[in-house]
Amino acid sequence: MAAAKLILKRSVFSFISIYVWGIMPGRTQRWISRIYADVYNKNWSKKLIKPYCKAHYSDPNYIDQFIPASGAETYKNFQDFFTRLWKVPPTIKTDHVWACEGLLCEYGNIDDLNLVRVKGQKRHLRTIFGDAGKDIPEGYYFSNIFLHNNNYHRIHAPVNGKISRIEHIPGDLVLLRPWAYKNPSLPALRNERINVDIIDEEGKTWYLSIVGGPGVGAIVLGDKTTLGSSVEIGKEIATFLLGSTCCIASPIPVTKNKIGDQVLMGEPLQ
Repeated sequence: MAAAKLILKRSVFSFISIYVWGIMPGRTQRWISRIYADVYNKNWSKKLIKPYCKAHYSDPNYIDQFIPASGAETYKNFQDFFTRLWKVPPTIKTDHVWACEGLLCEYGNIDDLNLVRVKGQKRHLRTIFGDAGKDIPEGYYFSNIFLHNNNYHRIHAPVNGKISRIEHIPGDLVLLRPWAYKNPSLPALRNERINVDIIDEEGKTWYLSIVGGPGVGAIVLGDKTTLGSSVEIGKEIATFLLGSTCCIASPIPVTKNKIGDQVLMGEPLQ
C-alpha cells in the first residue's frame, strides 16, 4: 500500500512537473519562484524550522551541528536555516571529495550516457557545462547530485586548484525532482546555471555546473569565487537560496558511491 501511494504521488508530481510547470514561460516561473522564496525570508518563517527538523531528520540534535548563515545567535528566518553553516566543517583526508550533499541520481562516463531530448532537440550532457562542454576530454565521469530541501545547500571545492572559468547561462526554472523525468539530468539542460571550472594541481580540469530550480532566490557565488583565484579543497564556492542540483564532470571515477546513494560534502570519491 505504501509503495502504491508513493508511485501515485510521484506520477502526479511528474505530470505537474512536465505538463503544468514545465510549459510555463520562464518569466512566469521566476515570478512564482520569487513569491515562494520571499515567504522563507519573512521573520515568522523561523517558526517552521523546529517542526521541519523533526519531520526530516532522525537525529534530534541535527541542527546543533550548524550556525545561522546570518551570523546571528538564533535563526532569523527559514532561509537563514536553509543556508546554514557548519560549526565545524567536515575533516578532509583525501585529494578529491564530493562538492555538495545530496542524492547521486545519475552517474557514468560522460560519453556513454544517453542523449536527452529538450524541447524536441537532442542534447548531449556536455552542453550542461556551456561553452566548455565540447572541450571535456573523453573518459571523464559525469555525476548529477540532486539537493533535496533538507540537504545542506552550499557547494564546495572538490579539489585544490585554480578557478579557470565562470559562466552564467540563463534558462528556465523547471522542477528538479529526478524521479519526475525519464532522464534525471533534463532540468540541468534547461535551467539557469552557473558553471565553474577548477584546474587541479595535476593540471586536470574539474567542471561544476550549479543549477537553479523553482523557489531559488539566487545562486550566490562566494566572495573568493573569482576568475583566476586559488581554491582549497572543501572551501565554499557558492550557496543556493532554495534549490537545487549540482552536476560535475571529473577526471577520476567514483568508486565509493553508486546511483541512489546519498553523498556528503567532504566525503571521498574513491
